[in-house]
Amino acid sequence: MAIEVTLLGTGSPIPDPNRAGPATLVRTGGQTLLVDCGRGVLQRAAALGVGANALDALLLTHLHSDHITDLGDVIITRWVTTFDARPAPLPIIGPPGTADVVRATLQAFGFDIGYRIAHHDDLNEPPPLEVQEFTDGPVWERGAVRITAAPTDHRPVEPTLGFRVECEGTAVVLAGDTVPCASLDRLSSGADALVHTVIRDDLVQRMPLQRFKDICDYHSSVQQAAATATRAGVGTLILTHYVPAITPGEEDQWRQLAAEEFDGRVELGDDLHRVRIG
Repeated sequence: MAIEVTLLGTGSPIPDPNRAGPATLVRTGGQTLLVDCGRGVLQRAAALGVGANALDALLLTHLHSDHITDLGDVIITRWVTTFDARPAPLPIIGPPGTADVVRATLQAFGFDIGYRIAHHDDLNEPPPLEVQEFTDGPVWERGAVRITAAPTDHRPVEPTLGFRVECEGTAVVLAGDTVPCASLDRLSSGADALVHTVIRDDLVQRMPLQRFKDICDYHSSVQQAAATATRAGVGTLILTHYVPAITPGEEDQWRQLAAEEFDGRVELGDDLHRVRIG
């Protein structure tokens, strides 16, 4: 069974007119899974013909703002565009702290929710959600799709998760933000593909502000992500969350940096770049 990976948003915390915030869509086994929900995620999903009401689950790698900016939009839009009499709750799976963030988001949208319930006869309850927090181990098993989580290292952001999505012999790992770590190596071992956020530390270190340079402390460089892919024995490395954003025409530079540590297939590109695995 193939797994289709679409990079909905490949940007960073810095607003970019050409790149939405971090978000990846995974489709396999008849299921549609959203990993993280950075700014603009639903607009990008709409370009694929995927609405919020088509999501089977939302997976959060961590609670940094750029990865959850549009959480409220996903929750509310799914609620108002689902027309079943008894809509199934949206599963939201993330690290400890996720329930607090979801609760605060619902509170922030409390007036909106109240207005809609008062206005529409067929909306009687707030958005139905099913929040689950994990640090390690199985998090999802429906039909042929199985998802396992493992901790990653993005300290001082803690805890953070990577996810391994498997369907009938094909496996894709989504690393989120992290430096190389043994738990990610184990999660990725033998997978067909690794989706990894990356920075160009050689470019970031040239920036004049220490606040920018600090991001090198807890993100993987292109070469480090490639080395993780090599240790895990994956066949395809998919790069995303580019810092700084890739300048048009410089894609081969990024590929060459990855090739220093990894001799497999390297995929990168603009938002909506799609990769079929398996």
